[in-house]
Amino acid sequence: MKLWKGRFQKEADPKTNDFNSSISIDSRMYREDIEGSMAHATMLGECGIIEKGESEKIVKGLQGILADLDSGALMIDPDAEDIHTFVEGELTARIGDAGKRLHTARSRNDQVALDVRLTLRKDCAAVQTQLKDFVKVLCRKAEQYAATVMPGYTHMQRAQPITFGHHLMAYAEMLLRDLSRLEDALKRMDVMPLGSGALAGTTYPLDRTITAKLLGFSQISQNSLDGVSDRDFCAEIAFDASLIMVHLSRFCEELVLWCSWEFQFIELDDAFSTGSSIMPQKKNPDIAELIRGKSGRVFGDLMALLSMMKGLPLAYNKDMQEDKEAVFDAVDTLKLCLTPLIPMVETMTVKEDKMRAAAAGGFINATDCADYLVAEKGLPFRDAYKITGELVALCIQKGLTLETLPLEDYRAVCPDFDEGVYGAISLEKCVGGRKVLGGPAPENVKAQAQRVLGLLEKEEK
Repeated sequence: MKLWKGRFQKEADPKTNDFNSSISIDSRMYREDIEGSMAHATMLGECGIIEKGESEKIVKGLQGILADLDSGALMIDPDAEDIHTFVEGELTARIGDAGKRLHTARSRNDQVALDVRLTLRKDCAAVQTQLKDFVKVLCRKAEQYAATVMPGYTHMQRAQPITFGHHLMAYAEMLLRDLSRLEDALKRMDVMPLGSGALAGTTYPLDRTITAKLLGFSQISQNSLDGVSDRDFCAEIAFDASLIMVHLSRFCEELVLWCSWEFQFIELDDAFSTGSSIMPQKKNPDIAELIRGKSGRVFGDLMALLSMMKGLPLAYNKDMQEDKEAVFDAVDTLKLCLTPLIPMVETMTVKEDKMRAAAAGGFINATDCADYLVAEKGLPFRDAYKITGELVALCIQKGLTLETLPLEDYRAVCPDFDEGVYGAISLEKCVGGRKVLGGPAPENVKAQAQRVLGLLEKEEK
């Protein structure tokens, strides 16, 4: 059935039908399409635009279609032009002419604008749940390894001592921002467009507040042109998904490094690793690598949406049919990546001894050595910096570390040194002394993890 057939005197070429059809993409919105139609029919009856009995008959018929689709008793016709056409055709076949009244005061333009919002609202809620679960895992791991010393890096060079818990909480903070961005996007998406018609509203005396209330929207679109042509929310959600994927990709890059033979900071559980078809010794972090790779796919979805919308005049254009495939793929890919990542991180083995050994061998306590000269001996920082640099060069020459360099060598470079330097450059003391808010001291890490868990618990109440 073609909803637009009356204007045409010949059938569309089958190739046109195939090219024009969106049923393969928008069939996932069948529940949202039916829920929107039930709210619309209810409103039509409440406003006296159609008879109350017909309104009730339509709603009952739609409920039956929804139940049959959910149970599998009814299958979506792949030859239908779109999900809206399929549902309306099935409704009319079941209840007769009353089904033809459903589309009164409505266009597929405002109908699809509604369906996409309803669908993304549900999808974003699922993503938020996954992100919260991931943050909880990170917080629990951070508490467990709050005092596990590891090297922090800049330029991929060992820089200063931190703890593994502190490192994990950096990603927890990123994900909290991601959750906040999704929440903001949902607020801006919380606008009910139904009633905008094709582009110019309708002459029927609709009460759009009834429909909005039934569907759980707090706002109603204020301009009919914008109501049907706005896809800002699709681009915004695709951007949010892209930035989340940036964060997941960065984390997965570190997982790949950490489980390499060169680092050996962690070992991934066998359930989240794969092997080689030719090299029997291999244990590959394929899940982390795939997540890292799939980030590019999500970025591409964002670019597709922005490129599709950039040249469109108001109001609706068929180009906008491409919005769903891009934004749904972005959200689906994100959910797919989070699904194995969460248990993979939860079950990974942390090799604390390897982290501690790497921290000891990289002169990452050099800044603390300089700080010792400043705080304990009153030297200007720049002088202390130069002295410590000379000590590092001496250690490299002798194959020693700052912790194993004899005191006489210290004093040969600067006579102000005494035995206290060894306490000052102890890695545990270096980390433990960084108690400034946001620093890696173990008590800080534990407090930060508890704060974040408390925030999530408060939101869930």
